[in-house]
Amino acid sequence: MDKKSIIGLLLIGGILIGWMYLARPTPEELAKKRAQFVTDSTAEFNSTAKVKNDATPATTFAAANIQTSAFTDAKGKVNDSLKSIVKRQLFGDFADASEGENKIITIENELMKVHISSKGGRVSSVELKKYKTFDQKPLILFDADSSLQNISFKAYSKDFTTDSLYFVSDGMNFNVTGKDSKSISLRLYAGNKTKYIEYVYTLTGNDYMMGFRLNTVGMQDIIADNLIFNWGMKIPSQEQNHQTQQRASTIFFKSPSENVDKISEGTYEKKSIEFPLKWVGFKQQFFTSVVIADLTFEKASTLETTSEVGSPKYIKQYTTALNIPFTHKKSESFGMRFYFGPNHYKTLKGYDLELEKQISLGWKIFGWLNRFLVIPIFNALDSFHLNYGIIILLLTIFLKLCLLPIAYKTVLSSAKMRVLKPEIDEINEKYKNEDAVKKQQATMALYKTAGVNPMAGCIPVLLQMPILIALFNFFPASIELRQQGFLWATDLSTYDSVYNFGFAVPWYGDHVSLFALLMTVSTLLYTWSNSQLMGTSNQMPGMKWMMYLMPIMFLGFMNSYSAGLSWYYFLANMITFGQTWIIQKYVIDHDALHAKIQENKKKPVKQSKFQQRLEQMTKERQQQVAQKKK
Repeated sequence: MDKKSIIGLLLIGGILIGWMYLARPTPEELAKKRAQFVTDSTAEFNSTAKVKNDATPATTFAAANIQTSAFTDAKGKVNDSLKSIVKRQLFGDFADASEGENKIITIENELMKVHISSKGGRVSSVELKKYKTFDQKPLILFDADSSLQNISFKAYSKDFTTDSLYFVSDGMNFNVTGKDSKSISLRLYAGNKTKYIEYVYTLTGNDYMMGFRLNTVGMQDIIADNLIFNWGMKIPSQEQNHQTQQRASTIFFKSPSENVDKISEGTYEKKSIEFPLKWVGFKQQFFTSVVIADLTFEKASTLETTSEVGSPKYIKQYTTALNIPFTHKKSESFGMRFYFGPNHYKTLKGYDLELEKQISLGWKIFGWLNRFLVIPIFNALDSFHLNYGIIILLLTIFLKLCLLPIAYKTVLSSAKMRVLKPEIDEINEKYKNEDAVKKQQATMALYKTAGVNPMAGCIPVLLQMPILIALFNFFPASIELRQQGFLWATDLSTYDSVYNFGFAVPWYGDHVSLFALLMTVSTLLYTWSNSQLMGTSNQMPGMKWMMYLMPIMFLGFMNSYSAGLSWYYFLANMITFGQTWIIQKYVIDHDALHAKIQENKKKPVKQSKFQQRLEQMTKERQQQVAQKKK
């Protein structure tokens, strides 16, 4: 290469270097390009993923896969200026609230201890002080890992949930007693202290109800639409019998103009509610968590129950999304309350919100009997502070005394049937080879002339059935029996076990409940004695064996049911057996009864129109049978 060529190349290189220097971007242009690069990257990330609870600008930036040395220091960490840009892109005016320390504030009274988390400002766990789990651990209605509570809303064309943001508290832990009340405020600021979402929790001494108020200040140009209150929890297993808890747990809800309704305990479903709601309750077997609006939650709410099958720790999972109105005023407030406590009828009824309807006391007449008869008597006996096994005994005696006139009618009817048994046996022998209709006619004629109604003994029994069924609902739902021991039973609200097999026996279970066995034996004894007193021991053998088989079949169910209920049925059977024996032996004069029946036979029989039609139909049928034979 000659001298001229070398000079030419140097001149070209100089020209290129000079052009690159003169055409380089200014510092302002560089900053603008960097900001645009961040904006484009975060927009792409936001289009494929929502802001999660634990997201921070640094982790979000990493997730967006933005890799450039211009935005990192020597150690590869994202620099503060880029963090600020990303936070602003992701959280808008809530950027400062996107980072913080999760502080737990504890507020408590004599009955419960409530933990409130500064992250999300939510109630993260509730402990009921006066109760324990079946294995004597603290009773936690729900904890931070198995629950959610947040407000979701749209702002800056994005979806936000408050549980990903940090609230600032104006107070610290406190404990209230007696009639004292105290409140704590947690605020979620939006850029400055003139714009915020505020939660105010108020606790009063010796009360399971906690005040909860949602305030918005200066948010009229930030929040785009209504607020959605999202609430949910997994229901922990707190009792001995897992299946019983599942059968008793579900979501209840109440509108201002309708009766209390629920999702069926045996189903798992998502229900859309197209009418305003007053309250929603997450019911467990013996406890409940309820959110209550001072006014109403607007329509278009959702409720959902899902299964926790296979989980020994949880029973079911509940979630609800409740619509809270937002009218874009400078300052707005929506009042609510939380009830965290036992399913105790008197306690719930005292709030006058129909919360007691969450306690399953039975359908219609059975529920009425429990509310207006059984519960008042039970509470009156409970005021004497007796053992609950003794209270059940006294309750049984009282109810049996109330039913004594009906029991007398039953025994009297059976005594009449017993007096007529020799004559009925004669009719059976006389017509054993005849048409069954003739034998039935002769039997009914005997009853008619003797003035005996064969159904009279059944009617009093039917009248007693509503009380038996009502108590079938009352005992398993009665929290008073929970963890109360009697004799060998340690908990009258669930089954007593005197022996565990170590494996499950089909139909029966994996244990032996002695109260259930005693109930079954007493039922068989009562069935046998009643058969003897009725004078039907030699009639209808198929029906007779069915009467003995039913109590044995029922044993498989009662073996895993409330020991208090089995104890009541055992007592009721034995008292009924004793009543019957005393009335038969010392009250009814069988000779006088026989004489009265014989005297009745001599009187002319007055037939009702129904009896006349029945006889006419029988004669017509006999004539038809005779014609067919010819």
